Amino acid sequence: MMMRHRQILSRSNSALLVIDYQEKLLAAFANPDPFIGSCIKLIRFAKTLDLPILWTEQYPQGLGRTIEQVKQELTGLEPIEKVSFSCFGDSRFASAVSRLNRAQLIVCGIETHICVAQTVLDALEAGYQPQVAADACGSRRESDHEFGLRKMENAGSVLTTAEAAMYEVLARSDTAEFRKILKIVK
Repeated sequence: MMMRHRQILSRSNSALLVIDYQEKLLAAFANPDPFIGSCIKLIRFAKTLDLPILWTEQYPQGLGRTIEQVKQELTGLEPIEKVSFSCFGDSRFASAVSRLNRAQLIVCGIETHICVAQTVLDALEAGYQPQVAADACGSRRESDHEFGLRKMENAGSVLTTAEAAMYEVLARSDTAEFRKILKIVK
């Protein structure tokens, strides 16, 4: 097998992290549909390939639960409720991600400059290799989204897109799984 660059996502070493797609947070967005759609594609992709998925909710008593269109894709999984902005600030999350034994975290969520950025920075500090699907993340203000992405990239995270991440994990086009993923991507 050929050697791949360490920043290319691999099926055996990747997990998906879905951060805080919650009702009251998303209600403050002008047009969340594009990044919600990218998140849903990533979840369907991860489920198709049996990649582990971790899902969080930030203070759901105040911010509501995960929006229905995302939650229905996560059937069979339970959210990890947290009050720390960084997912790693919650011991249940830190234990869950450690048990996965996966170094590469494909990250999507809201808000980019708060919970996503703090989680990604702490993931880097803990030795993980987070890759942020920028088109599956959002902030209420575009400038916050852009600066959040810039901060994560400057700290050593890789920025990617949902589609790029999916094709990296797939690696090949001559499989039955590739044909299933084409239906998700389109």
